[in-house]
Amino acid sequence: MVDCIAIVSGGMDSVTLLHYLVKTQKRSPAVLTFLYGQKHAREVQFAQHNADLLGCQPHQIIDLSPFKSIFDASALVSDHIAIPQMAAVQGDPQPATYVPNRNMIFLSLAAAYAETLGVADVFYGAQRHDMYGYWDTTAEFLERVNSVFALNRKTPVRIAAPFVDYSKADILRTGLTLGVDYSTTWSCYRGQDAACGECPTCAERLAAFKEVGIEDPLPYVRRST
Repeated sequence: MVDCIAIVSGGMDSVTLLHYLVKTQKRSPAVLTFLYGQKHAREVQFAQHNADLLGCQPHQIIDLSPFKSIFDASALVSDHIAIPQMAAVQGDPQPATYVPNRNMIFLSLAAAYAETLGVADVFYGAQRHDMYGYWDTTAEFLERVNSVFALNRKTPVRIAAPFVDYSKADILRTGLTLGVDYSTTWSCYRGQDAACGECPTCAERLAAFKEVGIEDPLPYVRRST
């Protein structure tokens, strides 16, 4: 029986979170995956694979692509903004890869779904970015958004991010102990047949595998780290 909601993109953070919830916390999450007009959706198949693997039902893929224009300031969505390399985003408080208000929108929809299902907890895979960062993945954001949801007079929903203080390497170590197959996750922003190895999320992912001392099983055009 469903007892929580998990937002799962198919990337390594959210897939690790799903395995953590099922295997360590013994939770039974319903899974939400969002299409928001991103330039590719390669990771969605991996979200579906891992939800099926863990027996997580229902798995809803929510199509927000008709609203793509509201996210068009992001390099992940806009046809006119190129995906940057890591060097271009380091030190930028709002890098081009930031998707405007994405997590607030996703969490609001997930909270509505939680109310509908009668469950109290929504989980998402926010983590501590060591090389760049987004305001809506921070512990401060988590605390404040929970203050808003606590105003609900009948069915308060709690947003939880177990990895909010974890580095990418910390998440990888956690996933390896849980038996996560990282060949069934996708991080690259460019969505080619092989990961580019140069975009910010590839660089962060490769750095994590290097720190842990194992090779990333995904194919890469170029391994920058």
